Formats: sequence, structure tokens, C-alpha cells
Amino acid sequence: MCSTGCETPLECLTGALEALAGQELTSSFGPAMLERAGVLVRARNTLVADLARTVRECELTQAPEHDGKATMASWLRGHHRLPQAVASQLVRTGRALQQLPALAAAAAAGVVPPEAVTVIAPIASEVNVARAQAQGVELAEIDALLTEVAATRPHADLRQAVGHYLDRLDPDGPEPDPTEQRSLTVTRDSNGLVVGRFVLDAIGGEKLQAAIESILQASRPAGDLRTRAQQAGDALVQLVDNALASGGLPILRGHKPHVVVTIDLDDLVDPHTGAGAARTGFGGVISAAKARWLACDGNVTRIVIGPDGQPLDVGRTKRLFPPHLRRAVEIRDQHCVFAGCDAPSWWCDVHHLVHWADGGDTSLENSGLLCERHHTKVHHGFRIERQPDGRWRTYRPDGTEILVLEPFLIPA
Repeated sequence: MCSTGCETPLECLTGALEALAGQELTSSFGPAMLERAGVLVRARNTLVADLARTVRECELTQAPEHDGKATMASWLRGHHRLPQAVASQLVRTGRALQQLPALAAAAAAGVVPPEAVTVIAPIASEVNVARAQAQGVELAEIDALLTEVAATRPHADLRQAVGHYLDRLDPDGPEPDPTEQRSLTVTRDSNGLVVGRFVLDAIGGEKLQAAIESILQASRPAGDLRTRAQQAGDALVQLVDNALASGGLPILRGHKPHVVVTIDLDDLVDPHTGAGAARTGFGGVISAAKARWLACDGNVTRIVIGPDGQPLDVGRTKRLFPPHLRRAVEIRDQHCVFAGCDAPSWWCDVHHLVHWADGGDTSLENSGLLCERHHTKVHHGFRIERQPDGRWRTYRPDGTEILVLEPFLIPA
């Protein structure tokens, strides 16, 4: 395929990337670095476009089913650790490029960045295409015009142009559904702090502000030196506290939602702070002191840990796993154990590795957490197996193993 002797474009690409990564940059001249950056930006645009095109083809051929996944977004998240928003956007980009040939050509040439494709993509949605057809608008013309704007004008101008087109497409349409405008993302930073971003419609935002303000104004002690932002943060936590304590929230897999903290007994009774001694149900790490604080007004569940570090079998032998045995399985597995799946424990069922009808015990050793989809898969030919070292392996119906990309390890 090229002078290096590689046989496929992917081999050529891999070799080129390895060569680029091995180049020394510190002694390079400034203008040469600018030229390099420009070439890499264009290459990045082309790569993302081709990845989106490939993702779309995988979607059309139902390729993720080969690895037991329902969608390409879930495959990208599970097998390549992409954030949910990025994986979903790749799927949407692939769908849009299939319908917008001018934009697809520009993206493939590297002259339009993926961010521009994201902005233009809504014009190819089913609803907007139908509206364009009803008004006699040629989607191909809009595709060409907006692609030209994306390739020649600042990104802000493109946003304005797309917004103007969509507004004109349905100037007198019905009021948007507020639930389609709302979103909430929650992550944890390197310091263990929970950070998030939410977008609410005007009415939803008004409700949130009213609830927080009511708690904030009801708790303003004399000499309070907290900033307004700190007061609002405390009010939000109190609002959630009230909801959890009310007992009116929906059930999470057989249990009322509550704060879960796992800590060794020695750390719990030790009077010292014990930094990082406890772990919360959503993956946070807290001190023993905070765990003791939570335990003052909570339920304490004792689980005996064996010499191998695993919770011991509670010895129950009935078909449905009782709450205390489920809790032990959750502590051990943390999430769905099917290869490439990170569905949290509260989405999961406890699966009998050897079916109860075949004589399998309802025990810790004969159990594993599986989300609903993968629980179904395992009952239809797929298989999970727990190794002596605690690792899980997943096999397809034909006996081949589903392998997830290993983390990139930097040599010592």
C-alpha cells in the first residue's frame, strides 16, 4: 500500500502514528511546529470523520451484537472507555454524515472539525428533514451552504447560521417539550469531589431554585461566613437528605435508596481520622471519621470477610437472593461483570452461575452481577466465569472469549 511495505491503510496509519509519537520536538523551530500542528489538526478531523463513518457502518450491520452489546455507544464505552457523551456523539455524527454528503466530504478532507459536524448534525434529524420537505427546502442545498460556512467562517458564525435555519424551519411550531431540554452529568474529580453540570428549562430551573432557596433562607445562623455559593451547595445536599429520609423515593433493586459506606470494623472503631478508609456505594473514598459520622444515624450491616479478601457465603439456599446476600455480591462485583460493561450494581440482577434448577446453590461463589441485557445474554448462550484471582471472563456462544482492550501501560 505504501513505501514502508504495510499491507493495509490501517497498518500504514498505525506505523505513521508510532513514528510521530517517537519524534523529538523540544529542539524544533517554532514555524515548523506550527506547520506540524496544522497538519495534525487536519488529520485529526479526518480520523474522527472516518471513525464516525465506521461506527455508523457497525451500527447498520449490528456489529456490536458480536460482543454482546446492544449499541455502538455501549460498545465504545465498555471496550474503549469513552465517556458516554463522546460515544453517543460519535454515533450521532456517523448518522448525520451519512445524510449530508457535502459535509461528509469536507470532514473526510479534514477541512471541517468534528465540533462543526456536531453543530450541523441536527438539520439531518428525522423531524427537521420532514419539516424541510414540507416547506420545499432542498436539504442538499442547506448541506452545501452550511458546510461552506463551517469550512470558511468562525465557529460562532456557524452556530448562528444553524440556529437561524432551524428557527426559520419551524417558526410557529409547538412549544418544545421541556423534558427534552434537560440534562444532568455527574463526575468525580481527582480529589474525590463530586462535580456536575446541569441544563434545565425555565420552569424546571425555577423549581430547583425555589426548593434550594427555601432551605437556604431557613438556615441562616448568626455569624454565618459561608459564601452564597457554599450556602446553596449545603442547601442542595439538605434537599437530597430530606428526600432520602422521607422514604418516598423509588425502590433501587429491592431497597430504599440510601447512602452505602463500606469500611473495615477496625477502622470504624478506631478513634483516629483514618483518611481513605471507607468507600461509598457510588465509588467515592471517604475517611473513617466521616463513615463513623454517617453510622451515627444509619444502619450498620456486618459482613464477615474471609482470608482471601472475599465476603463469606451467608449460607442461604433459595432461588431469589435475599437482601443481605445481594449486598455481599454488590460489594464484591461493584458493577455488571460482563466484558466491557460498567452498568452499576443498582441496574443489575444477581445471576446463578450454575442455575438453581440444575442444583446450583444460592451462594456468593455461585453468583455474579449482571445488568438486565447481559443477564438475558448469559441465559441465551453467552457465559461468564470467575477466575481464582477474582477476575471475570466472558465467552460467546461459540466458546471464543470476549477480550476488552487492555489499559495502555507505560514501561518503567
